[in-house]
Amino acid sequence: MPITDFLEKNARRWPSDTALVEVNPELHSKPLTWREYSLIESSPAGRYRREMTWRDFDIKANRFANLLLTRGVKRGDKIAILLMNCLEWLPIYFGILKAGAIAVPMNYRYTSDEIDYCLDLADASVLVFGPEFIGRIEQLSGKLGRIKNIFYVGKDVPTFADSYDTLTTYCSSVAPALDISDSDDAAIYFSSGTTGFPKAILHSHGALVSSCITEQAHHSQTREDVFLCIPPLYHTGAKMHWFGSLLSGSKAVLLRGVTPEWVLRTASDEGATIVWLLVPWVQDILDSIDRGDLKLEDFQLSKWRLMHIGAQPVPPSLIKRWKKVFPEHQYDTNYGLSESIGPGCVHLGVENIHKVGAIGKAGHLWQTRIIGSDGKDVAPGEVGELAVKGPGVMKCYYKNPEATAEVLKDGWLFTGDVAREDEDGFIYLVDRAKDVIITGGENLYPVQIEDFMRSCPKIKDVAVIGLPDARLGEIAAAIVSVKEGMTATEEEINAFCGELPRYKRPRKIIFDDVPRNPTGKIEKPRLREKYCGGRLVETQTTK
Repeated sequence: MPITDFLEKNARRWPSDTALVEVNPELHSKPLTWREYSLIESSPAGRYRREMTWRDFDIKANRFANLLLTRGVKRGDKIAILLMNCLEWLPIYFGILKAGAIAVPMNYRYTSDEIDYCLDLADASVLVFGPEFIGRIEQLSGKLGRIKNIFYVGKDVPTFADSYDTLTTYCSSVAPALDISDSDDAAIYFSSGTTGFPKAILHSHGALVSSCITEQAHHSQTREDVFLCIPPLYHTGAKMHWFGSLLSGSKAVLLRGVTPEWVLRTASDEGATIVWLLVPWVQDILDSIDRGDLKLEDFQLSKWRLMHIGAQPVPPSLIKRWKKVFPEHQYDTNYGLSESIGPGCVHLGVENIHKVGAIGKAGHLWQTRIIGSDGKDVAPGEVGELAVKGPGVMKCYYKNPEATAEVLKDGWLFTGDVAREDEDGFIYLVDRAKDVIITGGENLYPVQIEDFMRSCPKIKDVAVIGLPDARLGEIAAAIVSVKEGMTATEEEINAFCGELPRYKRPRKIIFDDVPRNPTGKIEKPRLREKYCGGRLVETQTTK
């Protein structure tokens, strides 16, 4: 069955219950405190809190589906979505699916050139965008000939677009009579681009449905749960975690803001039970509490039962800090790729808190292998490439059979991640294969060094990359971001790293911001370009 059936079921069973809430602190150019914000009834951007029932959700999806059909959209046409998280996002996504078309969510950080590249790669014929992107779309005015329809979500519609809000008002609220099956194409997602230009990842309705089932099996969502969603919906991680709410018919809250105060305030006001965070946000929350900027007694957080993290390796020291502050919280982590329909192909499980540091075992409906360079499974404790197999594996990289053949072999998806398995069968990420540093013939795995360095009380974030070295081939360099209100010297960091084996110690310490993409992954190509530009350079190393 198509994933749209779950939405229609919820609209029939619980028509008046809240499905989605949007909380938007970004009403003005300058940030507001919660007290200032709570006094504002409305603004040109709309009320700070909007909500939608399951019935309205389904109706809005039906109306957009019918609008697309009246504009000549056919089964299999690609519809691009370029929106910040908002109340309209998911009804638009489901409207595309109900029209038999393929949803193409796009990264809101894309430049004009990247938008153009991805629209072309996906063969998109329709674009839906919001006010934040007017300038970038205007820059493409001479390149959008292939785009037959452009819909704008918001007020003050630009002259080159049609109003989504106005046009859908006049469309039928009855679902189109289309026969859609599990095997039909549903969505194209783009790889994160941390290793180069994004690839277009094609998924079926069956893959989306499987992610609903896997997510609920892992986190046991019920009708009483409230999911606080902060990461961007264009990414498979946020959306597929929300699929647990879709399957259970429970409320989800879209928070447009990541400050510690807003995360805790929204969790408090909305009665959140499940919150998915990224590593930097967890660090910011704990640091704010440690500094006294936030006091837990100011919030009602008793309903919060689960905090989970995905999208990147999680330092064990960070979870130990969290459990000291929130001892009643369950903790979980999920591993996945956009190629495996997001999170859940590997899953730790709340009952395995003693294995913090591991990404877990094969998730519900999934299988895993760790494969050596000889193509055979490695023994426990040895490193190899992690491969996964399950119902959420992509159909292909769209229009790229060569890249597809590199990673899909006999139904197994080769992830490009180096991993090992312990004696209990738990999998630990060692690093990305492309991030391994080879220095003087030794393999260094940056994630291991980063996890150790993040336990330093002065370090907020760290990224370890390889810099070219004429003698050793590469050396490990640590880009260090220091916690707010603190200072650190190179000597202090080197002294802290003295507990590492000598060959693992960074040879160079650089104080700078650590760039991360919206899903929390460190953008190491940006750091390599900044500090070595892809050229072999002489470097001054520490002993």
